[in-house]
Amino acid sequence: MAEITQEEGTGGAAARPRKAAWRYIGPGIVVAATGVGAGDLVATLVAGSKFGYTLLWAAVIGCLVKISLAEAAGRWHLATGRTLFDGWRSLGSWTTVYFVGYVVVWGFVYGAAAMSSSALPLGALFPGLMDLKAWAVLCGLVGLVFVWFNRYAVFEKVMTVLVGVMFVVTVYLAVRVTPHLGDAVAGLVPVLPEGSLVYTLGLVGGVGGTITLAAYGYWINAKGWRDSGWMKVMRLDNRVAYVTTGIFVVAMLFVGAELLHSSGLAIAKGDKGLLDLSGILSERYGDATAKLFLIGFFATSFTSLIGVWHGVSLMFADFVAHYRPALVPAGTDRDRSLPFRAYLLWLTFPPISLLFLDQPFGLVIVYGVIGAFFMPFLALTLIRLLNSSRTPAEWRNGPLSNGMLAAAGLLFVVLCVQQVRELPW
Repeated sequence: MAEITQEEGTGGAAARPRKAAWRYIGPGIVVAATGVGAGDLVATLVAGSKFGYTLLWAAVIGCLVKISLAEAAGRWHLATGRTLFDGWRSLGSWTTVYFVGYVVVWGFVYGAAAMSSSALPLGALFPGLMDLKAWAVLCGLVGLVFVWFNRYAVFEKVMTVLVGVMFVVTVYLAVRVTPHLGDAVAGLVPVLPEGSLVYTLGLVGGVGGTITLAAYGYWINAKGWRDSGWMKVMRLDNRVAYVTTGIFVVAMLFVGAELLHSSGLAIAKGDKGLLDLSGILSERYGDATAKLFLIGFFATSFTSLIGVWHGVSLMFADFVAHYRPALVPAGTDRDRSLPFRAYLLWLTFPPISLLFLDQPFGLVIVYGVIGAFFMPFLALTLIRLLNSSRTPAEWRNGPLSNGMLAAAGLLFVVLCVQQVRELPW
């Protein structure tokens, strides 16, 4: 156990661990599990199926980029004692306008997508029991009830168990397909095969890269880490999280390379591609392996659902606390506040209507545009905040942090343009 000493921190006298201790790890696992969804695994599988191990280096770089972004978000919270939304607000009212538009439209569409993704493996595991839409509604309601009635400590433990399931399943599959380690090592050398640019950018920027990176600072505060004395612990937590994410990504790339690329097989885009993979696994390795994979598929999807239900609701509650403090009285836990629960309801009930209707064309466009801009917005605003007097001098960005965040910002701008171009205008 780390020794504890009383020192003066950003928020006054606080218990500060002298060194990072593994027993504290938790928020990073939450952010990693939430950020890696079924769609990310499909994107990795497709990259592996098309290019084998050639783009493995891109997956590794992607993990380093996410480590830098999450570390920067966590460092802002601990070094300043202020939330990320408070930092955005200090940059001008335009950030508030964007944030509000983002959480309202994005939450509406994402809610339906998360419920549908969680329903797919359940429908395959229990065929004929319920319609997929019924499974989706059930997943949304279970997520709502779970987050509504549980505190952060319980939420973190459940997420950790589900991450353990994801880890076991993905690593088992990677071992089962018997990877060629020599080819994998060769894939660490950066090369760009013809037609691979979009897949490369997706691997670097897409896996684990969502608003949940911004929620990391809120989760470390919910854990009780509130001053710079927790900086070493936060950094260890963050690195463990994204190494875990890296293992998920590499494992699925191995599956794509060995099971799909070598056999010339293809899977559908989107979450349904994982059902295609389940069928291939059943034919190749038997029903038991296919069912195990479906359990991992559900764990991946449901962690994203409850992670967003919790993390983005915390961010929304913080936004309301700045403009309507009477709704979040001082001393009130944010995850027990009226705005937190109101956003939980917004993520659950209005999106249910989208499960039974085609998504309106205009809504798809707006969702795509504001969603594409979020990651450049996060990277570039963190650069501004962590190089200014808003951050204590000892915790401002150094050359490495600035370089990683600038590279991330440039990458996400390119991805943003690509995503906007692909929208069904």
